[in-house]
Amino acid sequence: MENIKRYIDQHKERFINELIALLKIPSVSADPAYAQDVLDTATAVEKSLLVAGCDSVEVCETEGYPIVYGAKIIHPNLPTVLVYGHYDVQPPDPMDLWDSPPFEPQIKSTPTHPEGAIFARGACDDKGQMYMHVKAFEFMVKQNQLPCNVKFMIEGEEEVGSENLAVFVAEHKERLNCDVILISDTGMIAQDTPSITTGLRGLSYVEVTVTGPNRDLHSGLYGGAVANPINILSKMIASLHDENNHITIPGFYDKVEELSAAERAEMAKAPFNLEAYESALDIASVYGEKGYTTNERNSIRPTLDVNGIWGGYTGEGAKTVIASKAHAKISMRLVPHQDWHEITELFKAHFERLAPSGVTVAVTPHHGGQGYVTPIDSIGYRAASKAYETTFGKTPIPQRSGGSIPIVSLFEKELKSKTILMGFGLDSDAIHSPNEHFGVWNYLKGIETIPHFYKYFTELSK
Repeated sequence: MENIKRYIDQHKERFINELIALLKIPSVSADPAYAQDVLDTATAVEKSLLVAGCDSVEVCETEGYPIVYGAKIIHPNLPTVLVYGHYDVQPPDPMDLWDSPPFEPQIKSTPTHPEGAIFARGACDDKGQMYMHVKAFEFMVKQNQLPCNVKFMIEGEEEVGSENLAVFVAEHKERLNCDVILISDTGMIAQDTPSITTGLRGLSYVEVTVTGPNRDLHSGLYGGAVANPINILSKMIASLHDENNHITIPGFYDKVEELSAAERAEMAKAPFNLEAYESALDIASVYGEKGYTTNERNSIRPTLDVNGIWGGYTGEGAKTVIASKAHAKISMRLVPHQDWHEITELFKAHFERLAPSGVTVAVTPHHGGQGYVTPIDSIGYRAASKAYETTFGKTPIPQRSGGSIPIVSLFEKELKSKTILMGFGLDSDAIHSPNEHFGVWNYLKGIETIPHFYKYFTELSK
């Protein structure tokens, strides 16, 4: 791997331009209006894998968007790495908060990325991080330095729950057989502080609807005489947390693992500046469950958050109505041992009990997934650690993430392989938000580091 830096220097401009071309395609899986764009992105990923050196690539149809599968098998006796990523992206809304159009990528300097960052929806999550693997693979193939077998599985439905991926994995276990799964859909602490994600939270995502009268009513003629669904929904949501920001759903915490004082002390060693954190978010103070630090609240503790709420008249000016319906989208981030199906049922039963007479409540589950913890003594983790040590010059810190990648636990169940999460994004990269971006330095550093993982994993597997 001694010439990886030289190869990146020679091809840096091309690597960036290829990613920009991919980011221009608005592959929003949640909105049917972008269906053709999602399909076009799958085709673009297929072509990139072929050009990079896969012997075979297939766009595999599913009941939803296709999965792009590619492989290069150099010898059946060598280890096999399965790379997972996704080519779909979150909706860009709200559009008015973007400083530049979300699908017209621009490179801009920021205090965190003085060398420049690519601003576009999907730049970090996950097109940029997925494409690092394609370019790292290209280097190993073109320079005849690929030490083991490689398979790629790049899907187009991660942002809507990966519903069809589970079916694909179950039906293609032999085809996907591997020794380790490698994913870059997470982040690291800082450019000078590498880290490896060792835990992910699970997820339960639901939509709720409160219905009152059979039509919108005049708020003067009917106000105070009938239940207002928006008022009721607001009270119901407010009751889901107590004065200590503890979630009030009965049974919600029954399977939550309490980490030992020693484990919490290890977590506390990760660099964290509360004042800088608050300043970056422009908030006066942090807020959360009593008895836990900020880094504990967003990683090892479960949460419940309203992601959207609407009802009644929200246009310009005034319209005095009592809405017939009120709606909200709610997500619960779960920790290992909490089953997302069970939590969804607990939420449904509790929320329905909260409804007073005069309204009806409907709870519609959308999607979810289990949490995941990966051991730090596995061959895969050790190989990743050595790879970061080689390119960053320091040992990475194991860190649990607050995010969710629901299919990781599925992979272990179906494929019997551990997953290694080598993320190169930063918390400040605004994933899922307006002005999402990915540092050029981080992108290229990922391309530099990933080949070393292959080298060390192959060596340690002997």
